[in-house]
Amino acid sequence: MNQDQLQALLTKVQQGALAVPDALHRLRTLPYENLGFASLDHHRALRQGFPEVIFCEGKTVSQVVAIAKTLLRKNNALLATRVEPSVARALLRVSKRAVYHEAARVVAIAPPKLVRRGAVLIVTAGTADIPVAEEARVTADIMGSKTDTLYDVGVAGLHRLLGQQERLHDARALIVVAGMDGVLPSVVGGLVRQPVIAVPTSRGYGAHFGGLAALLTMLNSCAAGVGVMNIDNGFGAGCLAHRINMVGEERCGSRGKNGVGPRPGRDRKSQCADRGSPGCQASAAQRSGLERRGSGGLFTILLSFTTNLPRLGHDNICVRWPFSPLLSNLTRTSYS
Repeated sequence: MNQDQLQALLTKVQQGALAVPDALHRLRTLPYENLGFASLDHHRALRQGFPEVIFCEGKTVSQVVAIAKTLLRKNNALLATRVEPSVARALLRVSKRAVYHEAARVVAIAPPKLVRRGAVLIVTAGTADIPVAEEARVTADIMGSKTDTLYDVGVAGLHRLLGQQERLHDARALIVVAGMDGVLPSVVGGLVRQPVIAVPTSRGYGAHFGGLAALLTMLNSCAAGVGVMNIDNGFGAGCLAHRINMVGEERCGSRGKNGVGPRPGRDRKSQCADRGSPGCQASAAQRSGLERRGSGGLFTILLSFTTNLPRLGHDNICVRWPFSPLLSNLTRTSYS
């Protein structure tokens, strides 16, 4: 149940069109609903603006379908990630509005009359990074952000990126997805003043260690204003970019192309004066708490081929205990 639905229900009670006992019956599962194998947070749309998201990996088809049907009884939107084709076929039978985004492995049901605002740009280093980027794009799109993409502009051909700088500057928030060496977010972060959300992918050869090399590169970025997601976490990047985008939309309104304020060297009279900030994007980044994590030399990685140490998702990578707080932050989730 979202804010509009709750307001409509309370208005009916106020006008006498709905009896109080009937209203209580509809609200009895508002905080959460226990299905036995899942406790669904029906209050999340009120708190965060979008219903609980289904992480399908590790769940059976019947569990995913049951969760989806229950969420749709209370909400007019749905997002399911890491969706295999068999699960997608089942979800498409749940609602005629459901759309399967195969590249992103996402099934989405957009809210009726969804108005997309602001500007989020998703950038990839290579074509192999597109699946993670598409998960981020679909996430931000269904939550209500205008999205655009700029794919395959990695540092091996830097002129491809430099020729698109206008598009970089016109975005309110940027998601930069890269595997291999993971350098692209630092390059983009050095070109723009908007917040940059870096997403390492598991694409790469041997010493790439399934995305760990790109992750550590991004955590040690020397560019200011770069935040880092977990490996392959396109959903988390899309969600964060949308929230940053909406902060700019709500606090500063639409100014300039795509609702973005003037860039350095342009007319600054209309820029947001919130807390003395020089611009909308800067204050949005400050309010969101987006900051670059990590400092070299504080942690020790033990690369081992044994099986008796904690794993980081790959058989040949083990991480000593000082990494625990970092890994806890990187793996936080709001999934079902």
